[in-house]
Amino acid sequence: MKHLVGVVVAVTAALLLFGASPASAHPMPHSVVLLDVHETSVTAELQIPLGDLTTASKLDAATQQDALRDYLAAHITPASDGAAWSVSVGALSITEAEQTSTGPYQELDATVVLTPPSGADIRHFTFAYDVVVHQVVTHTVLVSVRQDWSTGQISEDAESATQVGTIQIDTRTMTVAPLEVNLENGSTWSGFVAMVELGGSHILEGTDHLLFLLILLLPAPLLAAGGRWREIAGARTAVVRIGRTTLAFTVGHSVALAVSAFTHLDIPAWPVESFIAASILVGAVHAIRPIFPGREAAVAGFFGLGHGMAFSFVLAEMQLSTGRLALSLFGFNLGIELVQLLLVALALPVIVGIARTRKGSWFRIVGAALTGVAASGWLLARLGWDNPVAAAADGAGAHTTGMLIALTVAAIGALAWTYVVPHPSKEHVS
Repeated sequence: MKHLVGVVVAVTAALLLFGASPASAHPMPHSVVLLDVHETSVTAELQIPLGDLTTASKLDAATQQDALRDYLAAHITPASDGAAWSVSVGALSITEAEQTSTGPYQELDATVVLTPPSGADIRHFTFAYDVVVHQVVTHTVLVSVRQDWSTGQISEDAESATQVGTIQIDTRTMTVAPLEVNLENGSTWSGFVAMVELGGSHILEGTDHLLFLLILLLPAPLLAAGGRWREIAGARTAVVRIGRTTLAFTVGHSVALAVSAFTHLDIPAWPVESFIAASILVGAVHAIRPIFPGREAAVAGFFGLGHGMAFSFVLAEMQLSTGRLALSLFGFNLGIELVQLLLVALALPVIVGIARTRKGSWFRIVGAALTGVAASGWLLARLGWDNPVAAAADGAGAHTTGMLIALTVAAIGALAWTYVVPHPSKEHVS
């Protein structure tokens, strides 16, 4: 009878241990290490679940940050050929987080700068890291490269990071093996091409930059008189004006981009972004009623300075050396100009062609009014007043592919229309 009872107890225990539904298990969050590879150092952004960190370190992250920095430095020991790297732990912060299959939790975000000894290969090193893992045996650390200019990986998005390995305890030996980081060989060309692509994508995603340029070009085919847009200028005049305005905008934002990048100006984003929104609003008003006719190029150059400062924020976050910064500046600016020229080439026949039609005035006023509303929404949002207009304008600007297709079709139609509709050289416009 005793044996029977023992068997029943053993079977029941086994069912409780192994028969539970997998869905009842609650996966624990893991740590994330994101590496940004620079020319002479590597920056590691650590994202560590706070509960496991407290268990392992026996420290309160909110009140013992100096001790916590010492703990992190003691458990992060990269090396090259046996030569230790220097480890500097910077800013610490506690944030809310949630990973796949886990509930919400708090994590510690830490920035750590890893600097190799002189002459060491920064692209091949041993990453000895056992933060949390030395005490919490179930913990896992995912290590990924987020930025690496030499290989053309320049996105700051953690989702696009390339995983290089995992760190966890070996349950057989109860040791934590260091991770061998072997990055593929990079090149200057890869970094340059990536910056050209980044510049092109940045101008496409920067709806406000494109809108400012296009709204200044909208009245280019018109002549002002008596405070109104009165007559249609010749096609040659329109093309020259569009060329000058585009060139002035290019010079303005290129100068500001270079100065901001090389002098490392620490300018808050909100006044620059507000200035850009105000520039679009001014351009929209000018497209309806001329306030600086004939001086569009000068205005484009002036407001282009603010747009260039906004562009510089992208480069400032990459922490490039002077040589790489100069090359990146050229590539980034080249990408901007190539896409900008493409869009102006597509917009030019549309603007000139529509201005020749009887509905040209209606198109200009409605387009400028909608642009002015969007700019007003952006301006309020960037001054601290969130509003649905700004959100709608941001959402509309996300569909760049559709915009390019529509602009291309419109350009083809406008070119065809130009050969059908006679040129009303003295038509009253309004």
